[in-house]
Amino acid sequence: MIKRISLALTIAALVAGCSSGVKLDEVPIEDKTASTLSGEANAGGNTGNAAQGSGGVAGVDLTQSARDTAGPVGIARIVYFDYDSYVIKPEFQTLIEAHSRFIKTDTKRKLMLEGHTDERGGREYNLSLGQKRAEAVRRALGLLGVPDSQMEAVSFGKEKLAVQGHTEEAHAQNRRVEMTYR
Repeated sequence: MIKRISLALTIAALVAGCSSGVKLDEVPIEDKTASTLSGEANAGGNTGNAAQGSGGVAGVDLTQSARDTAGPVGIARIVYFDYDSYVIKPEFQTLIEAHSRFIKTDTKRKLMLEGHTDERGGREYNLSLGQKRAEAVRRALGLLGVPDSQMEAVSFGKEKLAVQGHTEEAHAQNRRVEMTYR
């Protein structure tokens, strides 16, 4: 019964957030991550000869540092949750709207939604809660028009804490969904 009420409240919050008075068409979005092959090769510190010698193909970034810079400029990539909850707070609606606009500009872009919990609770429970949090953000983005093929929701439970500690502040920073682009 409680799960149904929570689900109903989640859906109501998402619908209410989607009906905001924000004019989405007036916000310009620029994709500053796209560049030509020669630009990528030169940006990595290679000279023109090195790029030409390898057929103009840029090297692979094994550190995934480019992944950390992808996404809408100036917009946070973390949604925080209350204790034992997977309901998206209203204050994160604009963040989700900005990410939906950004990902819809390029159909090749993929978004990984990583659900996390604090350290309290059992491993299986936290994996399930982390998945529910990631799925809640995925559903919110889906309601804003982002295709399922561009998103993947996974849970890390309490395995990847953002902050170590047993204080409420530490727990609050660990109850999150991180958005990473690929």
